[in-house]
Amino acid sequence: MADLGRGLTFLAFAVALYGIGAALYGGIGGRREWVTSARRSVYALGGLTTAAFVVLEIAFLRNDFSFAVVQSHSSITTPFFYKAAAAWSSQEGSLLLWLWLLAIWSSLVIFLTRHRMRDVQPYAIATLMGFAAFFGGLLVFAVSPFDTLAVAPQDGTGLNPLLRHPSMMIHPPMLYSGYTLWAVPFAFAVGALVVRRVDAEWIGATRRFALGAWFFLGVGILLGARWSYAELGWGGYWAWDPVENASLLPWLTGTAFLHSIMVQEKRGMLKTWNASLILATGTLAILGTFLVRSGILDSIHAFGASTLGIPFVILIGLMILGSVVLVVSRRDVLRSEHKLDSLLSREAMFLANNLVLVGLAFVVFWGTFFPLISEALTGNKQSLGPPWYDKYVVPLALALVLLSGIGPVIAWRRATPRNARRNFTWPIVTGVVTGLVLIPFGVAGRPLALAMFVFAAFAIGTIAQEFVRGVRARRAMTGEAVPVAFVTLIRRNRRRYGGYVIHLGMAVLFIGVAASSAFQHVHTVELKKGQATDIGRGYTVRYDGPASRIDVKDDGVERLVFGAKLTVIKDKKVVARLAPERGYYPISGGAAANPIGTYFEGESTSEIAMKAGLGLDIWTAVTPNLDPTLKEVARGDKLFVAAQGKMDPTQYATGVGQAVRGLTDRYAASAPPATFRLIVSPMVTWIWLGSLLAFLGGIICIWPTADLAHRRATAGYAAKVARDLGRA
Repeated sequence: MADLGRGLTFLAFAVALYGIGAALYGGIGGRREWVTSARRSVYALGGLTTAAFVVLEIAFLRNDFSFAVVQSHSSITTPFFYKAAAAWSSQEGSLLLWLWLLAIWSSLVIFLTRHRMRDVQPYAIATLMGFAAFFGGLLVFAVSPFDTLAVAPQDGTGLNPLLRHPSMMIHPPMLYSGYTLWAVPFAFAVGALVVRRVDAEWIGATRRFALGAWFFLGVGILLGARWSYAELGWGGYWAWDPVENASLLPWLTGTAFLHSIMVQEKRGMLKTWNASLILATGTLAILGTFLVRSGILDSIHAFGASTLGIPFVILIGLMILGSVVLVVSRRDVLRSEHKLDSLLSREAMFLANNLVLVGLAFVVFWGTFFPLISEALTGNKQSLGPPWYDKYVVPLALALVLLSGIGPVIAWRRATPRNARRNFTWPIVTGVVTGLVLIPFGVAGRPLALAMFVFAAFAIGTIAQEFVRGVRARRAMTGEAVPVAFVTLIRRNRRRYGGYVIHLGMAVLFIGVAASSAFQHVHTVELKKGQATDIGRGYTVRYDGPASRIDVKDDGVERLVFGAKLTVIKDKKVVARLAPERGYYPISGGAAANPIGTYFEGESTSEIAMKAGLGLDIWTAVTPNLDPTLKEVARGDKLFVAAQGKMDPTQYATGVGQAVRGLTDRYAASAPPATFRLIVSPMVTWIWLGSLLAFLGGIICIWPTADLAHRRATAGYAAKVARDLGRA
């Protein structure tokens, strides 16, 4: 199996190299048969990488520990779902996943555009296959998921316990889908610039791929935030971690690109800006992939130090250099067809929106790479924390939310006073009333949060107004019922109203971020059994006592769990009973020296307990006091080490198991004090609901319309008739 995987990977690398050569030879020389051959090589790459990935998945599911990557990232006791997902928890497997996804998206876009932009396509194919050759080369010459061990062990190390969370296992494929999808518009932009064809056709051909990249990358970012909130035990959803930031960078610039291309399509403006944006977004996608693998910045999400940094730096340098050369050398054909008529126009608002998004990306980029910048300039590596980010991100986010309410409804070219009154009177009233209603509740003490609530209410007001007007117009024309008119309105203009849904979701998300950041109550306290503590907003948490158990999987100990039973009380009424836990996973290979301690010395994870709601979340985590237990563990280890060789192996194993069981039970019986992190976070649920709304809007925008399918079918039939007439 390993030889088959290696062979498939090598063939994929060779096919990618052939695709580059065939595409360039056919494009430069005008030889269509070579371009056709290059297109088929993309399909072949998709098949080869699919087969290679299936081989790796089979190795994980069959517990084939002769594969080094399976031995180090899975085990017999690893649940089936996590075995299937463990393939991309490794450096090697994630690179193969990247290559496979790139091949799939490349095959799809090349198939869909096989009869369009024939002058652009060869260079787009060469660019996509260049990426494939790079990642294929890494898998062939640097790190291979198909390396084997001389002697296959009976069991593996197992998956990192922190990754045993459903959202975290879906998170990498979502991010990689986003990264690889950005390669598609990047490649077609390169092709369009090479042949000096800078009209909007390449944008139309790749728009859904750009929207897909935005969608998948956004879902990946959301899943990472949810994992951080639910798994890491610190109570937050965004820590400005370098790898988190790296995924945010192409999402921000890509969002700017999706807005500004509307100006190019409508007015023929911002061509240089759009080309620069998509080239920067594609480069930032590779940069995000690089940060996870290089180990140059400390991150809980990174794979650690590796030898892959230099190849990635070379690739990123070539992408930056090539992008600059292409844009500068094509500046004559990238001139705008029209000028900005007024600062009070949709074009101006979209441009302002772009400047804010790029400003956010610059702040995130500077903060992420500041440790390297400071080390290069001063010799000391210094990091910038959340307060620094908040200083710049918060005002930019306020401007972004405000512009999201203005941009979609203001007139093109020039807004008149009458147009402004018609579009903004009621949204402004909505925002002002929201602010006045919130002031008596103490929100005025957080002016930035109050401003966010007002701006978000304004944005929601403009979106609601547009839906109401559209439904009314639809009913006036057709007499449809309100629900039917609402659905039909969206279905017939998915780009416009899908965009409105996205803006609505982002406004809701920012409300949740502002509320949970400005009005959060955090308490870290040690409690004895029976003690209670006030956690703010009228809530009290009482520690009712400890809990412990042993989780068993496939006749083996999966982990020891020590937790607590908590009661949440408000107004003398019980509102929730929570049971936060901390799990301790055994390590392999330490049973001889520490037969009992091996069960306590592995990775540990915090299993939080939470009462979530639209108004607020009550979030709890526990750090059990195991000091007395660990003293007993040390004494037990000495006794069992001394007894090695003197006891029957079965009796010895049974004795160790009974000792571990006894220690676990005694923890619950002794009721030691425990340290708790208790957080009351208002409106965190709005973040998740807003994200889901935004992604629903993205799906609406991506989903092809029946009219589009009809137009394509008609165009295909017309082309066939033209060919037949030409032969006649």
